[in-house]
Amino acid sequence: QVQLVESGGGLLQAGGSLRLSCAASGRSFNSYAMAWFRQAPGKEREFVARISSGGVNVNYTDSVKGRFTISRDNAKNTVYLQMNSLKPEDTAVYYCAAGRTPQLIWRRTLPSGYEYWGQGTQVTVSS
Repeated sequence: QVQLVESGGGLLQAGGSLRLSCAASGRSFNSYAMAWFRQAPGKEREFVARISSGGVNVNYTDSVKGRFTISRDNAKNTVYLQMNSLKPEDTAVYYCAAGRTPQLIWRRTLPSGYEYWGQGTQVTVSS
């Protein structure tokens, strides 16, 4: 069992930066792949970024490449999402998720590929 708690969301203007954090409690954090998803009003939850259990492999959705960076500190049981050059279209509730490994490749960007979820943190970017 893993419990996830996100923090760091907020309201800011376009072009600004935020760093989201997700603190995990429970056992064997370093055996889980971690990901960030987001969900805007009226839209489905979408994949943002993923980091492998050891932190070596990272993946991003195309719309955030070059602007967002996912990282993890296994000693602190925490995963981060650094978001730069934010745009109004980045406005959403951001969710942290943990998935048992090994993960099938085709499931890594799908919500169904992750067993544990945080409660979400709101990010609002104004134009």
